[in-house]
Amino acid sequence: MNNRNQGCLAGFFELFLLDRLFKWLQKTFGYQSGSCLGCGCGTILLVLFIMIAISIIFRTNWFRLF
Repeated sequence: MNNRNQGCLAGFFELFLLDRLFKWLQKTFGYQSGSCLGCGCGTILLVLFIMIAISIIFRTNWFRLF
């Protein structure tokens, strides 16, 4: 059994890094890029950000089937 318990500060640090990465990606490829591709890429990045944030908060593994 894989036990992934971590402290509160480690979770906050992961969320902080995820936020920084999301802001950079949105500025480069997403809604804030100013191009027509920003709508599609921005939406995809938003969905990925929400999935990763939920997996950090609730410690879920989206790739594990059983």
